[in-house]
Amino acid sequence: MKKMIVSPSVLSADLADLGNECRRLRDSGADWIHCDVMDGSFVPNITFGMPVVKDMRKYVDIPLDVHLMIDKPERYISQFADAGADLITVHLEACTNVRATLRLIRDCGCKAGLSVKPATSLQYIEQYKDCLDMLLIMSVEPGFGGQKFMEQTYRRLREARKIVGDKVLLQVDGGVNLTNAPLLAEAGADVLVAGSAVFNATDMSEAIRKLKG
Repeated sequence: MKKMIVSPSVLSADLADLGNECRRLRDSGADWIHCDVMDGSFVPNITFGMPVVKDMRKYVDIPLDVHLMIDKPERYISQFADAGADLITVHLEACTNVRATLRLIRDCGCKAGLSVKPATSLQYIEQYKDCLDMLLIMSVEPGFGGQKFMEQTYRRLREARKIVGDKVLLQVDGGVNLTNAPLLAEAGADVLVAGSAVFNATDMSEAIRKLKG
């Protein structure tokens, strides 16, 4: 199994103690920290915004992987970049102009990611692959943690790899655990987002080590 990048989602963290939770992730070997930003419009849930990301940046220097599950994300790209995001991922379904939004992310000095919902055809990605650093394959419906992993994700990863080639990272988010991590790696994933599998583990360091492979 190849060495995986692990980006634990703080959606499963104790948000009242988020600074220390970020430090705990860093000290346990997390490569990145995944920040799920939800607006209650694009997805039926609300989490946090730029001020929280800015405060997280004070506690750790590992990459902040910001996933914007919000309508018209282009409105806030520069603010999240200024807050300390290293990677910013937007949803194809939420952008007014996908290409312009991805270019804006890069212009702000961040890596550009694009995500698609489980039911969205990956063929739409073809036209944007030259603007991408990462493609996020959702393995659950975006909006809530703790959902059941969708088995179609393995097929979609293989399809995505054929479309974007080897230079674009493939990330998987939703229902990732120690059981399916090796299968996701085999299917072509480069980055795993895991929430409960990391935060509910008896030993966080051991969980992250096993996810890495």
